[in-house]
Order: sequence, then structure tokens, then C-alpha cells
Amino acid sequence: MTHTTRVWDLPTRIFHWALFALIIGMVATGQIGGSAMPWHFRCGYAVLSLLLFRLVWGVIGGRWSRFASFIYAPGTLLRYLKGQGRPEHSVGHNPLGAGSVFALLFFLCAQVGTGLFSDDDIASSGPLSKFVSNATASLLTGYHKNVGKYILLALVLLHIGAILFYLVKKKENLIGPMVHGDKSLAHRVENSRDDARSRALAAVVFAICAGLVATMVKLAG
Repeated sequence: MTHTTRVWDLPTRIFHWALFALIIGMVATGQIGGSAMPWHFRCGYAVLSLLLFRLVWGVIGGRWSRFASFIYAPGTLLRYLKGQGRPEHSVGHNPLGAGSVFALLFFLCAQVGTGLFSDDDIASSGPLSKFVSNATASLLTGYHKNVGKYILLALVLLHIGAILFYLVKKKENLIGPMVHGDKSLAHRVENSRDDARSRALAAVVFAICAGLVATMVKLAG
């Protein structure tokens, strides 16, 4: 007997797919450069808004979207790699997937953060570049253009590769639940809250986060 469980609430699913689309947009506009750079920055501001939202939602969101549900001790990760995983590891992010998620969030924050202070000395500069020295701006720009973006691309490709591995080798579809929110599990676990009230709360949280980013850009400009 299987139990249908709401694992990913709608705000988390929207966050996931919006972030995926914006990363593609950032990479594309960054590679094109020139007249596409204003859109590169807009994508970056949108990503920053989403990241701020996710940090908050990781505390108050649905059961399996909370960071507390997928922060694992090193010993737990080692046991999982040895095939000694627990049933709850199959619900949300397993110990290996959790590491990938945290790495992506960390390096996305680093990429967007350095972008705010970047300055190419030609036509494009981040809104906060005026608040640091030329040497600091140059250092952060170098990371943003020559290091950070490649780390992110590697992490995204690793993430996609892991999804394909689970789909082909383990016959486990990780994409479907991130679309419709549900998983069929062999054991009963707590559902993530995903009702009109929680979705309204998520909308308010995101609006505040986007407002903070817009205010920062406006004040810096």
C-alpha cells in the first residue's frame, strides 16, 4: 500500500522553476553582454529576491521545505552513501541531495552578491560598486566573471545529472513531485502544509523580499 504525500508546497515549486529559468536567463544575457546587460542585472535582482524568500521559507514553509528537514550530520551522509539510509530520506531531500541544494544556494548568493559590486570599467557596473574601492570591485568582478559562474554551471549540471541518475538507474522520478507536489510513499509521513493561507503568506513574504531588493537598488542608484 502506498500513501500519497504532499511533499513540495506550491511556493517551493514556483521558487524552484523560477530560479531555474532565471539562472538560464542570467547565463544567456551575461554571455551576450552589451545591450543584454540590463536584463542580466534584472535577472540577478529577481534571483536575489527569490533567495531571500527561500531563506525565510526554509524556516516557516511547508514541512519538507524547511531546512530543518534536510540538515544532516556527516555521519548520516556517510551511512546513506553506504546504503544505510532511513525511510524518511526518500521523502524530501536525501542527505546527498541536501548537500547539492545547500551548495547551490550558497554559490548563488555569492554570485549575486559579487554581481552587486561588479564593475567592468566599460559600461556595466553593479548598484553597490560605488561603495567599495576599485581594487575590491575588481576582485569581486573577477570572481563573478571568471570563477563563480563556472562553479554554478558545474553545480547545475551535477544537479541535473543526479536527477537523471535517479530516473534511469533507480527508477525514481524526482521531477514529477516538483511539478505537482506529491510523492507516493510506502510509509505514512506528515504532509507539507500547502493551503490558501500558507500560499498567501508566501506571497506576502516574497513581496517583502522583492520590495527590499528594489529599495536597495533604487537607493544605491
